[in-house]
Amino acid sequence: MAHLCWLRRDLRLHDHAALAHSLAEETTLVFVFDRHILDRLADADDRRITFIYQSLVEVETELRKRGSSLVVLYGRPEDEIPKLAARLRVSKVFWNRDYEPYAKDRDAKVERKLRSQNIEAQDFKDSVFFEAAEVTKNDSGIYKVFTPYKNKWLEKLSEQDHRIPEHKCDLRNLRKFSNTESILEADWYEAIGFRPNPPLLSGGTKAGRKRLKSFVDRLEDYESARNFPARPGTSSLSVYLRFGNLSVRDLLRTGLQNPSPGAKVWVSEIIWRDFYQMILDTHPYVEKGSFKPEYDKIKYPGTSAHFKAWCQGMTGFPIVDAAMRCLNQTGMMHNRLRMITASFLTKILLVDWRRGEQYFAQKLLDFDLAANNGGWQWSSSSGCDAQPYFRIFNPYSQSEKFDPSGEFIRLWVPELQDLNNKQIHHPDGKNGKYPPPIVSYQINRMRCLQMYSVVKKSADAN
Repeated sequence: MAHLCWLRRDLRLHDHAALAHSLAEETTLVFVFDRHILDRLADADDRRITFIYQSLVEVETELRKRGSSLVVLYGRPEDEIPKLAARLRVSKVFWNRDYEPYAKDRDAKVERKLRSQNIEAQDFKDSVFFEAAEVTKNDSGIYKVFTPYKNKWLEKLSEQDHRIPEHKCDLRNLRKFSNTESILEADWYEAIGFRPNPPLLSGGTKAGRKRLKSFVDRLEDYESARNFPARPGTSSLSVYLRFGNLSVRDLLRTGLQNPSPGAKVWVSEIIWRDFYQMILDTHPYVEKGSFKPEYDKIKYPGTSAHFKAWCQGMTGFPIVDAAMRCLNQTGMMHNRLRMITASFLTKILLVDWRRGEQYFAQKLLDFDLAANNGGWQWSSSSGCDAQPYFRIFNPYSQSEKFDPSGEFIRLWVPELQDLNNKQIHHPDGKNGKYPPPIVSYQINRMRCLQMYSVVKKSADAN
């Protein structure tokens, strides 16, 4: 019997659930450049394509050492996977589960076609540590608040003696063949209509492991350092987790072996990721609308001109503009800045959170639907366990607290570099090269509270 293992958001050859099970027999690996996804990308220079390409090159290089090769296809997976499985005469196709609505629908289509060909499909838990059905209330209900979810998550971990399993992949059972159409030989950029655009962080397991190793030395200070964008306080590992160069278990092993308070906070961030994946899996409507339906009644009066200024980093609020310019130029944004910019767009510029979510989806190197959607709904108060609607980040105080010397602002808004450490947070027209604030924070804060009153009235009525 021969097997086929379909790589998707798990671009690695270690600790890989589907691959480990597939390698019980001779296995061929396949990756499909999915037209359903690629056709929605507006930018031919999208850095994520290069990150994926770099990851595939690393996989192929390792396969070549073992006399094997990665099959790379371009098209619709519901067509390409069954055709390849039939051509290779495999008995089973293996993949790891994905919890996004599109992915679940795609995988169901692939499975139906395979079964019509008498080929078995097997999927596995891999990209999260605990799935939705594994962390539930005592009545089997789904948690909608993070803290009790986290407590139950940790309780489940304790029940297995804090063991983090590893899926051993015996690569000796890879199918031996050479492939003239491999990612190393063919011009896949041209084939799929994209251009090389190397990201700031290189793709691949080696790069991910190197970054994880360097982060260990800074993990102890994570709790405080993670809030300051000018400092290397975060791990920058989210993209390696998003594309599966590292497994979630790789990260948890590192975090749980470290007894520091910083490590506990970092592990909590990994649990947040499981939480948002669970919410998307069990409440797929959040992809299009608010987790709390009453928040869809809000009418956002923000203008397209203000949204454009936010996108371009030209709002006249330095910390917001620095964050957005960094995102536009690098595809990366510090987590504290994601909260500041999201709160600013929805609650100061009064623009619908879905517009900001879509912009981040276009730009973020580490874009993950569940995390991005969860973060935006948290900031706009429309999601599960979100901040109260009346909590509105003050961009000035956030700037003074988390970039006190203006180091990050000066890096990305160089027209303000000559202002002193106090003025740089409130330039207010002091520099002719930089725009004055496009709105009044105080006035729009009050407008925001009025805008959200429809939700309060609805709650009072109930």
